[in-house]
Amino acid sequence: MASSREERVENALQQLLERLVPAQTQAEDEATADQRWDEANELARGHIDAAPEAGVADDVNHAADLIKRRLLLRGPEQRAKFEGLYSRLLAQPVLGQKWAILYFLMRVAEGREKEHVNGIGGMDGQVVEDDIVDRAAEDEDEAPVYNEAFARNGLPRMPPAQGADSARSPALKDRATPARPRSQQPARETPVDGTMEEKAPPTESALLRDLPFTLQGLSSTNLPFSDKKSLELPPTLPVPLISLLHTLAEPSLLYRSLAEFVDSSEAALVGQSLRSAIGLELRSYLGLVATLEGQIRRALAQLDESLPQAGLGKAGVTLKRCVVWTREATLGLRLMSLIVESSRAKKGGELISLIHNFSSSHGDPFVHTFAERLLTHITRPFYNMLRAWIYDGELEDPYAEFFISENPDHEDSGATSVWEHKYRLQHSMIPTIITEDFANKVFLIGKSLNFIRYGCSDGAWVESYSKSASRELRYGDTALLATSIDEAYRTVTARLIHLMEDKFALFSHLHALKKYLLLGQGDFIALLMESLASNLDRPANSQYRHTLTAQLEHAIRNSNAQYDSADVLRRLDARMLELSHGEIGWDVFTLEYRVDPPLDVIVTPWASKQYLKVFNFLWRVKRVEFALSTTWRRLQTGARGVLAAVADKLGPDWKSARGGLAEMIHLVDQLQYYILFEVIEAGWSALQTAMKKPDATLDTLIGAHTAYLRSITRKGLLGGGANLDFTAQLHELLKLMLAYKDAVDGLYSYSVAEFTRRQDMAARIETRTRAGRWGITEADEDTVSSPAQRRDIDSPLAPLIPLRSDGEERSMLEQLRQRLKSLEVEFRGKVNVLLGDLAYQPDVDMRFLGVVMNFNGVYEPVRRRRGKKE
Repeated sequence: MASSREERVENALQQLLERLVPAQTQAEDEATADQRWDEANELARGHIDAAPEAGVADDVNHAADLIKRRLLLRGPEQRAKFEGLYSRLLAQPVLGQKWAILYFLMRVAEGREKEHVNGIGGMDGQVVEDDIVDRAAEDEDEAPVYNEAFARNGLPRMPPAQGADSARSPALKDRATPARPRSQQPARETPVDGTMEEKAPPTESALLRDLPFTLQGLSSTNLPFSDKKSLELPPTLPVPLISLLHTLAEPSLLYRSLAEFVDSSEAALVGQSLRSAIGLELRSYLGLVATLEGQIRRALAQLDESLPQAGLGKAGVTLKRCVVWTREATLGLRLMSLIVESSRAKKGGELISLIHNFSSSHGDPFVHTFAERLLTHITRPFYNMLRAWIYDGELEDPYAEFFISENPDHEDSGATSVWEHKYRLQHSMIPTIITEDFANKVFLIGKSLNFIRYGCSDGAWVESYSKSASRELRYGDTALLATSIDEAYRTVTARLIHLMEDKFALFSHLHALKKYLLLGQGDFIALLMESLASNLDRPANSQYRHTLTAQLEHAIRNSNAQYDSADVLRRLDARMLELSHGEIGWDVFTLEYRVDPPLDVIVTPWASKQYLKVFNFLWRVKRVEFALSTTWRRLQTGARGVLAAVADKLGPDWKSARGGLAEMIHLVDQLQYYILFEVIEAGWSALQTAMKKPDATLDTLIGAHTAYLRSITRKGLLGGGANLDFTAQLHELLKLMLAYKDAVDGLYSYSVAEFTRRQDMAARIETRTRAGRWGITEADEDTVSSPAQRRDIDSPLAPLIPLRSDGEERSMLEQLRQRLKSLEVEFRGKVNVLLGDLAYQPDVDMRFLGVVMNFNGVYEPVRRRRGKKE
């Protein structure tokens, strides 16, 4: 610790002597200068090595008070200056011996007051030497103070031990005297107030002379730039000037960074516009700097060296005034720097929104005006893209800056894909200068123009429209922009709807779909079903496309469908679905209506599947109705002949069968009425109303048609609610109806066989009676009951089980009765479940269907538990 303290004392002493001892002059030799240096060293070391006084304690406030008393004689200015330096000294945490430093400097100042000094640098070596000798004689008793002046822990409060056994470091004067420093620099100046400066600080006029270069980001003599982001200030300047230069350094550094940003290259168009706008602002800033430079030059030319500060204040240009003059420019540079830093990862609409937020959300009028001025330049590429989109339908956006983008994964597979998937709206890129509704309008206008040009092959109209309606768009003209968008929206949508309605006959094709696929053309459907019945009863693998097509042509020629246009009829075709094992023609037959582009943007592939789904369901219901009606007609015609003849044996059975058949026909009729009128016709009316609105667009047509099909499939029992599958329930009911119809046909065959047997027996009895013989014998009964005799029976329908004997006959009748009874019970059970599900549907029409099916309360609806499956 002692060696470290002594090294510090020695280093401090050498630095002090280098400042106090004058350098070698030209009139003296080196030996004289070396002697003066050595003597000064010895004298100073003697003072430090002198024995310290006992009981000396450190008191920094006491030393400061002594100095203040001495400075009162010099004036209040010197005392105020000392108080400022004293407060800075106290704030230094590194210096631990503040009292010793102050006391040492005070003693040095006391010795210097006895000398008559003409100037700080005019003191010769002999004067300094004599002063040191005199001070040594006067302060001999105070040597311990200097000996411990630079100790780490300050002056000791107790005197050190004085004895023979005390360990003491060698005296500082016994050490070798360091050599005099050889410096080519002129002698350093020592200010009167005691502070030591290596170099005189630059004057304010010199700083003003360098200021224009600094403001342009260029290094100068007094204010050099060490790197891109830092400016070196002279360390010897007073604090007020340092503060002013700190303020003036901000625009200089901001200008350098902004100039670097402007000179950089970026491909994005809006980013280039931002660089151009900032470049214009920087040129305005340079104009301000040029004006300021002219003022500085005129002021420097008027300087008078005889006045304080050379009369710089009277010249009208000072650093403080320069700060005031550049304040607004600094705010602009600061705002531009903030914009540049915030826009690093933004482009296009995001960048415009960033700057517009400064204009719309900031309360400072200067920031608002500045941001508006920037937006005028930055938005030009955006409005050029907007103009090309709403007048030509073309997307001129090479760097993906517009809020509308082209889908890179788009595959041209028809008008639907072009309209729905070719372009997409990027909500994150919509600038805040326009609203969301405005952006949707713009998106629809350009998409419609593009669809008219490429989907509807009407590019000539688009070109003429672009030439007549195109106008320049720019930021700030909100009224013109809103008017242009509204006019373009009305014109383009009206043209597109006109093309879809007139050129491509949209409504004619939608009406044809309703007539043929939704069974709206009743006479055509009835004739088609009647002509195809015999063919469709055969297995599915025996159906042929040409046979079905021929029957379709026959139904068209013999019904009102023949009056439809040829374009509609050529699109209608009959085809078969995928075949499965065990299916018959009824299961695979379907009608198809082909729709060509651009109509497939409305009748999409999804819509075609929905039409096919509804047709297959209605075709199955129609088939059941046709089968039940055929059986009912046979029963009604046979009731006066065949069935009346066997009423004594089968009358109760036929009464029950007619009741079950009537229930099923009622259910099918109500189901058909509900779907065809309550669902399809109501949906068709809503579709026409939506499509004939004055402000209808292509999206309106697509949405109305989609809602129309969804309503049919949902309310038409083809898509139930949660845990409900009405389609499966109805298919089960339809299968039961067909099975019941087959059982009734079996009963009818049995009745015909019984009637034929009775007729044949009556004829035999009559013949034998005329011959005078018995009418019937046991042998005749056996003959009538034989299989050979039964093959002669003329019956339109074969019995389910051949009659071979009385026992077999009774067994077959019982089987028929049980079959009919079980089907009736099962049918009623499923109808009860269906009615229970319909009764709790949210749609009023579906609840009404349940009411009309059970208008007389013959059924008892059953509500299934949630989650239970049928």
